[in-house]
Amino acid sequence: MAHVEGQQHPIGIYLKIWGLLFVLSTASYLVDYFNFEGYLRWSLILIFMLLKAGLIVSVFMHMLWERLALVYVVVVPPLLLMVLLGIGALEADYTFFTRGIFFGAE
Repeated sequence: MAHVEGQQHPIGIYLKIWGLLFVLSTASYLVDYFNFEGYLRWSLILIFMLLKAGLIVSVFMHMLWERLALVYVVVVPPLLLMVLLGIGALEADYTFFTRGIFFGAE
């Protein structure tokens, strides 16, 4: 008999995550149904989106059970990119303000 190496996870965890994804999707649709507006609407939509993406990546893509080095390879570059984009956005505001001063925005 051939021995199959690997790890099997119980199907119950996948069903629980599927149910949680269903609940989070319902909550994101309820944001539109209850007509939330402004920053509350967009922050709720982004929070639900990030929670769903995190669950999908961690459980269905098996990142929850991977080595820490592989997790760092996948997670750190997008986080670093978001930090650099934030710094760039702050610098863009400063540059726009400075141009208005020196070039005489009227």
